[in-house]
Amino acid sequence: MKHHTGSIEVICGSMFSGKTDELIRRLVRATIAKQKVQVFKPAIDVRYAIEKVTSHAGANYSAIPVENAANILERIEEGTTVVAIDEAQFFDPEVVDVAQELASHSIRVIVAGLDMDFRGEPFGPMPILMSKAEKVDKLHAICMTCGNEASRTQRLVNGKPARFDDPVVIVGASELYEARCREHHDVPR
Repeated sequence: MKHHTGSIEVICGSMFSGKTDELIRRLVRATIAKQKVQVFKPAIDVRYAIEKVTSHAGANYSAIPVENAANILERIEEGTTVVAIDEAQFFDPEVVDVAQELASHSIRVIVAGLDMDFRGEPFGPMPILMSKAEKVDKLHAICMTCGNEASRTQRLVNGKPARFDDPVVIVGASELYEARCREHHDVPR
């Protein structure tokens, strides 16, 4: 089933907010609707499985790991109507042009990623993708300190908050990161 018009949907939020679970939910629905789906992820994300997007809760969906955004266009198959891009914050800025081009060819593009890095700053190409999207859903986790809604990702180094000048990209899961609310998000300078 081909879409009449293409679109870009962005699923964003902190770590542990359910972004990949929501992405997979949308992909399963597209598959049930007999749409041809292709899923891409950055090759640097090897946390759970190399050729799958996998949520922290354990749900997964087959995916193609790629080194950069241009590789996505090179791998699009004839008849694909839905393209998903997980962990989009790790892609180069060209991912915005790739998403735009796919949408201009009547493809539904679903992008998932962190909207902010561990410092609480906009992360990679996500802010531009959010501004270009027809639909943006910001999901929230639970603050590991107080139990309120969390919108931020706290990086930990030896159990203490990472410093502002620490490297931005370190791929990890619960051993390095926690979800935090604004009040309990701490980034010492």
